Amino acid sequence: MSKSVKRAGISLAAVGVLVAATAGCQSDGDSKKAAEAPKKAAQQSSPKDARTALQAAYKKTSAAKSAKVTLKMSMPAGATGAAGAGAAGGDLVMSGVQSWDPAAMDMTMSGSAFAQAGKDAPDKIRMVQLDNVMYMDMGTTVSQHMDGKHWMKMDLGALASAAGGGASSQSLTGGAEKQDPAQQLAILTDSPSLKHLGSEQIDGAPAEHYKGTLTVDEMAASNQALDGMSAQDRKKLLDSAKQSGIKGYDTELWINKDGYPVQMNVGITTPQGRIGMNAHYSDYGTKVAVTAPPASETFDMAEMMKRAGAGAGTGENA
Repeated sequence: MSKSVKRAGISLAAVGVLVAATAGCQSDGDSKKAAEAPKKAAQQSSPKDARTALQAAYKKTSAAKSAKVTLKMSMPAGATGAAGAGAAGGDLVMSGVQSWDPAAMDMTMSGSAFAQAGKDAPDKIRMVQLDNVMYMDMGTTVSQHMDGKHWMKMDLGALASAAGGGASSQSLTGGAEKQDPAQQLAILTDSPSLKHLGSEQIDGAPAEHYKGTLTVDEMAASNQALDGMSAQDRKKLLDSAKQSGIKGYDTELWINKDGYPVQMNVGITTPQGRIGMNAHYSDYGTKVAVTAPPASETFDMAEMMKRAGAGAGTGENA
């Protein structure tokens, strides 16, 4: 296998796993645009009332189970992906449908993060995920080196086990187990700085604007039980954040008149730098019919790595 194909595969795998770990989070990329939206003269509610509103939105969002989503993401260089591989950094745009009960998504990705992966990386990639298994359409260049197969399979659970389980398992699969906007509502609800900033126009309709910050230590120390979130889910959320090296979250969100989040901006502080994400949600409850690619068109990431190693041993470097 050529070095350029190997590099593209490893880099895009790192991007894919990073997306899987953070797809439930969303970015500060459009904060300025949202802040400049026309505002109504509305009285801001108390922190207690703000928490009550977010708890209600959490329940509705969890019950909806799916939505259409457009996600804009900015990643620092070196953000950890699969098997210790570091993403090169850059911007990423994803759009498609997402389900969080059961966990599934079907999205198309593009952006400068792909250009960093090398000349053999495609301009855009379709990504399909079912529970802890992700498939990425790597295109024709890679398929030429993989017996015509173009879907790269990444079993996040298997990768975590190979990395030793425990903390590695949480960092690779914690996001994939429950990738939903309700998770971010849970995080913001516990923020000691939670504020209701009034009503603004999002997509031409009124939406209530909330903002707050929360460190991982504050998340762990919080004694407030969020209605509707099990103790087990809460512990997984905290453990996953700590083991990924996340320091804290800066979150803004807008909830529409029906009680659903329509825009969510999140900044995440990590050892490599700041991950910024902006998500726009619509069509809650939309049908998400995701199927795995045929086995005849699929190769395993581990197999690609094995072939890359064999190619290195024979001096292949084209």
